[in-house]
Amino acid sequence: MPSLFRLFAALPLWLLHMLGAAMGWLILLLSPTYRRRFSANAAQAGYRFGQVRSAVGHAGRMVFEMPRIWLGQELPPCNIVNGECVEKAYAQGKGLVFLTPHLGCFEMSVQAAAQRWSAQHGDITVLYRPARQSWLAEILETARNRPGVQAVPTTLSGVRQMIKALRKGEAVGLLPDQVPPDGQGTWAPFFGRDAYTMTLAARLVLQTGAAVVLARCERLSWGRGYTLYFEEWPMTDATTLEACVLQINLAMEKTIRQCPEQYLWGYGRYKQPRVERSEAAAVVKPGENA
Repeated sequence: MPSLFRLFAALPLWLLHMLGAAMGWLILLLSPTYRRRFSANAAQAGYRFGQVRSAVGHAGRMVFEMPRIWLGQELPPCNIVNGECVEKAYAQGKGLVFLTPHLGCFEMSVQAAAQRWSAQHGDITVLYRPARQSWLAEILETARNRPGVQAVPTTLSGVRQMIKALRKGEAVGLLPDQVPPDGQGTWAPFFGRDAYTMTLAARLVLQTGAAVVLARCERLSWGRGYTLYFEEWPMTDATTLEACVLQINLAMEKTIRQCPEQYLWGYGRYKQPRVERSEAAAVVKPGENA
């Protein structure tokens, strides 16, 4: 399997996207559970299947492009739009929280941002959950710690590193539409239906006063690369944890609606959280010191 990953990393992006799109449709056809969840999640957001059907192929593209993003000798081309709001956020000196949903090539978001700003403003810190397979864990540890990116585990130590990064005026990156383990989230509306939502992003913002920037990295057709969009998201009226979590969910909804055809509608966003023993569940409470 590691050899296959390295082979895919050497293939051109257009070929990976073509193979991935085919795999996405094959999985939809073979899995009734995935097919039902895809349609139900899209309908919850107000979309008919025909309106977001291209998201089927994009889900496959996401899987096939990852070896190229992680292990390729150089990143694919990525055009950055509205980078000025990122510069403005860094200039405030309180740190920067990049938030992006499971949309487009979210792995590319942090890599492209790090390539643009880390030399001047320090590494971008991201959380990762170590893979169970030893070969994949080794690849991920190497791949996600590229120049300008600091990947930390989902433990108390990892979260503390994120806080320290923000207090130094650096940036962190999170996917707040990911369902956290039980005890690390709260139930909040997402497209009109309660979904178990991580509180970590909200706690980081409340405790450090960091600026929030929304990111979405859209794939271009025919493997031509990506366009990375940034948008400032003021949190001035969110003074409680519940209000901040709701604001973040609204921000994710807005970002998804800007490119619904590249969102992972097949992701189990409304599933019950898994029960997991984790140090990270008890950290970053507003007013506490880390």
